[in-house]
Amino acid sequence: MTFQVEENVPLAPLTTFGVGGRARWFARATSEADVAEAVNWAAARGVPLFVLGGGSNLLVADEGFKGLVLRMEIGGIEAVGGGRFVVGAGVEWDEFVTRVVSAGFAGVECMAGIPGSVGGTPVQNVGAYGQEVAEVIDAVRVFDREKLIFVWLDNKDCGFRYRESRFNIDEPGRFVVTSVRFQLKQGGAPNLKYADLRKRFGLDVNPEAAKPSLQEVAVAVREIRASKGMLHSPNDADSRSAGSFFKNPIVSDSLVGSIAQAASVATENVPRWPAGAGLVKLPAAWLLERAGFVKGFGSGRVGVSTKHTLALVNRGEASFADVEQMQAEIVAKVEALFGVRLVREPVKLG
Repeated sequence: MTFQVEENVPLAPLTTFGVGGRARWFARATSEADVAEAVNWAAARGVPLFVLGGGSNLLVADEGFKGLVLRMEIGGIEAVGGGRFVVGAGVEWDEFVTRVVSAGFAGVECMAGIPGSVGGTPVQNVGAYGQEVAEVIDAVRVFDREKLIFVWLDNKDCGFRYRESRFNIDEPGRFVVTSVRFQLKQGGAPNLKYADLRKRFGLDVNPEAAKPSLQEVAVAVREIRASKGMLHSPNDADSRSAGSFFKNPIVSDSLVGSIAQAASVATENVPRWPAGAGLVKLPAAWLLERAGFVKGFGSGRVGVSTKHTLALVNRGEASFADVEQMQAEIVAKVEALFGVRLVREPVKLG
């Protein structure tokens, strides 16, 4: 049997932000059998269970986690025909993107460079630059901790919406993702909706310009992410973060006028996207900038990235308490100025 439990394992090194304490118990899952055994182990001892993937969207409390942390390491990328791929939850997301893009499959090219593992993507409905995984997920393989069985959940059963799903909002903790089946399009055209990409390839000034290949788009996305500190690298201090720290808020369209007034801009100059009947989505970074939280803001151990307004970074030896203090300052000021309450995107453990 491969399932083994360790004690008092530091968690900060297993996250991209690098804060927090230890796991009271820690194990690794390289198979579905390990997952079932971990669930049974935790239940028999009456302790909570947390499944850890790439740690890219995670903030660990300073006191650590008093239960069992299960590091998901189930591998494998299997082409099953018709543009479908079954991918183990422990596979690095960008490894999967690289493989399918190079083979000519469209649907994930704009999500190149996103840190973390495949198993975390359906939980957060990960997305970037005009794409999100809900568009290409065919089904998700999970262990149902209530029924104690492995099942496949179809896309419609996952409850996907903006950065949310059944897994993290409706029934958090019930399901452990073990693999994901993606439906991609062989020979499909790249997604070029995002403004930065259109500008990169000259499509903003000449819509008839030659369209880039899938691989060219993926390379461009990684370069854009790197320029914003959003491509995790040990050589880039600005990538010591959890990516975008706040969700882009969805508000009533009727609020745009007052937001424009508070920002001292014309209403038409407030950036926004339709988000349903009477609703619009605002860029959180725009709100932060106009509230004074510009690139490089802060003099403590946690501050705003020098490359991207929406990322908070660990400048060295930060604690979770430092993160919370910065978060509270930003949320309070943005709400006071604009009447919009920002919501943190990374998950807190402990």
